[in-house]
Amino acid sequence: MLTKNIDLSNKRILVTGAAGFIGANLVMELVKRYPGCKVLGIDNVNNYYDVQIKEYRLDCIAEVVQDDDQFELVRGSIADRELIDRVFTEFRPEVVVNLAAQAGVRYSIENPDAYIESNIIGFYNILEACRHNPVEHFVYASSSSVYGANKKIPYSVEDKVDNPVSLYAATKKSNELLAHSYSKLYGIPSTGLRFFTVYGPAGRPDMAYFGFTNKLLKGETIKIFNFGNCKRDFTFVDDIVEGVISVMQVAPAENENGARYKVYNIGNNDPVNLLDFVDILQQELISAGVLPEDYDFEAHKELVPMQPGDVEVTYADVTALQEDFGFRPDTPLREGLRSFAKWYKEYYRI
Repeated sequence: MLTKNIDLSNKRILVTGAAGFIGANLVMELVKRYPGCKVLGIDNVNNYYDVQIKEYRLDCIAEVVQDDDQFELVRGSIADRELIDRVFTEFRPEVVVNLAAQAGVRYSIENPDAYIESNIIGFYNILEACRHNPVEHFVYASSSSVYGANKKIPYSVEDKVDNPVSLYAATKKSNELLAHSYSKLYGIPSTGLRFFTVYGPAGRPDMAYFGFTNKLLKGETIKIFNFGNCKRDFTFVDDIVEGVISVMQVAPAENENGARYKVYNIGNNDPVNLLDFVDILQQELISAGVLPEDYDFEAHKELVPMQPGDVEVTYADVTALQEDFGFRPDTPLREGLRSFAKWYKEYYRI
């Protein structure tokens, strides 16, 4: 295991995407665990999905913040260079976690501009700010999407990732390349995290489990792609946050290329067939009282071909994460979906 070289207590921590699913959960854990730390969040709170859920997450953060100095939110875009420069100059973050990004594989086909603006220009702005305002550690979100059309499974961080099948995946691969070059040139300690299908309470409504629930509740038909033959490595949000916090405390040593740079997978290491996934989901929705006991699930599902930009399997090899940090995600899918179903019932007052 690696030795921790950053104590997060009393640190100034910048979290971009702080109203996002992972960002909000990360902020809450940081302020709960490290009372002396100061967290500054940046989020443009855009309407890619229901803004009310983002505001709900911000309310959840407010409930756990004990001191006004612990957390502050700046509403703005990381693509705004002037804003980012001002934030770095005034706040002087010691640790930066970049989670702000335009997410979603399918939406990248419809609206590529949003991905270039946030995931490329915004990411570049953060790197430039870290260059001119040196930080102890720069941690950023990559994605399992970078593995693209790779056939070898499980996906290892040692694998080549030169075959992206969506613009979203290409932007995330670009982030890794940019971070490596900035680490090599300017000595920025950087760690990229490839997240695998994150789910849980107050998650993103554009994700399958959330969208399926919305449709089933309305009596609509859900489409299961690739005729149900896809597998996903579903990872509960609490496990993701635990992984991020573990990584934040270890700035990487110089590698053989002279860069202080690492990349890790954070996934559950247990891919689940989509048909099995939706079966567990509907069972937990019935158990939580979101759907009626006699719900005819078979009448509300449709098996359809693969969507452009999708891949058949995601499967994380988390050996490096486990060896370096003694941690691996392990929340069972049923347990995680049960938490989501209970939250959904309460949030939507069903």
